[in-house]
Amino acid sequence: MIAALVLGVGIGGFLDGIVAHQLLGWHHMLSGWYPREDMRLMMVGDGLFHLLCLVFVLVGVALLNRRAPLPDRVLLGGILAGWGVFNLVEGVVDHQILGIHHVRPGPDQLAYDLAFLVSGAVLLVIGSLFARRARG
Repeated sequence: MIAALVLGVGIGGFLDGIVAHQLLGWHHMLSGWYPREDMRLMMVGDGLFHLLCLVFVLVGVALLNRRAPLPDRVLLGGILAGWGVFNLVEGVVDHQILGIHHVRPGPDQLAYDLAFLVSGAVLLVIGSLFARRARG
C-alpha cells in the first residue's frame, strides 16, 4: 500500500501542475513569492516541482516492482489516498503556512484553497475505504 500512496502523491502533484499551473494558468509554484511576470522564474519553479513529482512516481513504481502485485482496487485506492495526501500537504504547507502560492489568487482565494483541502480529505477517505474494502 505504501508504494501506491507514494505513486499517488506523484500523480496528484502532476495533475495539480498540469491543470492549475499549465491548463488553467491560475498560479505557478512560486507565484505567491515572486511576480508572475517573471515567466522564466515561474517556469523554473514549475519545472523543479514536476521533477519532484517524477521522483515520487519513479519511487512508487520501483516499490511496486519489488513486491507481489497489489490487487487493482488496493492499487487504485492507494493512488487516490496518495493524491489526497498531496492535496492536504500542498494545501496546508504551500498555500497556508508558506504562502508560496494559492489555488486561485484573488477575492475568493480562501474558498479555492479550502475546496482544495476538502478535495484532499475526500480523496484520502475514498481511497482508504476503497483499498480497505478490497483487502477484506
